[in-house]
Amino acid sequence: MRVFFRTGGFATVLVALLFAACGWPGGEEASRGPGGTEQQGSSAAAPGDVPPAGAESEFQTDFGKHSVSYEEVLSGGPPKDGIPAIDEPRFVGVGEADAWLEPQEPVILLQVADEVRAYPIQIIMWHEIVNDAVGGVPVAVTFCPLCNTAIAFETTVDGQELTFGTTGRLRFSNLIMYDRQTESWWQQATGDAIAGALTGTRLESLPAPIVSWEDLRSEHPDARVLSRETGYNRTYGQNPYAGYDDVDSSPFLYEGPETPGDLPPMARVITVDAQGEPVAYPYEVLRESPAINDVVDGEPVAVLWQKGTASALDEDSVGAGRDVGSAGVFSRRLDGSTLTFRSEGGTILDEETGSAWNALGRAVAGELEGERLEPVVSIDHFWFSWAAFRPETRVDETQNER
Repeated sequence: MRVFFRTGGFATVLVALLFAACGWPGGEEASRGPGGTEQQGSSAAAPGDVPPAGAESEFQTDFGKHSVSYEEVLSGGPPKDGIPAIDEPRFVGVGEADAWLEPQEPVILLQVADEVRAYPIQIIMWHEIVNDAVGGVPVAVTFCPLCNTAIAFETTVDGQELTFGTTGRLRFSNLIMYDRQTESWWQQATGDAIAGALTGTRLESLPAPIVSWEDLRSEHPDARVLSRETGYNRTYGQNPYAGYDDVDSSPFLYEGPETPGDLPPMARVITVDAQGEPVAYPYEVLRESPAINDVVDGEPVAVLWQKGTASALDEDSVGAGRDVGSAGVFSRRLDGSTLTFRSEGGTILDEETGSAWNALGRAVAGELEGERLEPVVSIDHFWFSWAAFRPETRVDETQNER
């Protein structure tokens, strides 16, 4: 686990390992970055084809198959599984979780079929991966603190159920996972296998927004919540990345393309990875325009934002971060009609019926009360992270609802 310290009001970064937290006594790998002096494989191999230092001794990966240059892969500090995934998650009810979750605290919401689960950021930021099954579907719920990316994946590939662990490596500051069945390496931000036997395969993402605990428990009082009883001794609730998400700071361990456009690299965005048109919606725009109507890849969508969710990466305590709000993206089609949304006095309304909606896509008052919009897979990122993988992104900087 990497640790960040705030000094003089600015976020400064110190590379450190929590040895007790990671269960790792240290090692040579942490002192060597990519392109270290230890050469592996054929001396004639191009630098981008040489596996990262130490990788061949840790993994059974077929490193001869890869879709990215290994020069882009950095050591994040811990070794393979030094940040341990949760493989046997336990869950508690909303009432029990109320005792240790703050109302504004961020949690990941995942619903598959009729089953709803909550994964508190205060837990998953220490583990980065939870292998689970929800609604009968095997999933991996993942979180990369350096990129602020919470992504849930279906984990069955060609009939084989995969489970995931952490490699201890990063690419463009983003978590690289590995599956335990083939030891292929996977990019968390995109769900792509980038090295190993499954190179070129992509995991299917599921809607998994970051919302406040208050919003989740109000919307889904029967949800099951990931328990702090993980089998590991961690200071859950403490943020080891305090001050990291200062918009004026720089991303940590980032060696990649220059971030395009005028948005600061650490600006928060919610993104849609449409096949023909990836789009990013800055949170600062959504704060002024909480309802944006758009068309993405031919589909009319609504981007809805509401206040009340704390940043997990701000203060020393996860629940004490400043209010950054939460956003969701939804299809605007409902029962054969296409709705148009606007914000009025802090309330999101549809133009067609005047019904009021929340940012979880449910009508809370009016003619359509109780109706739900179909969620579109969308992912929170820091702008630098999304732009590194999707530089062709259209940035929606609309200042007025459309």
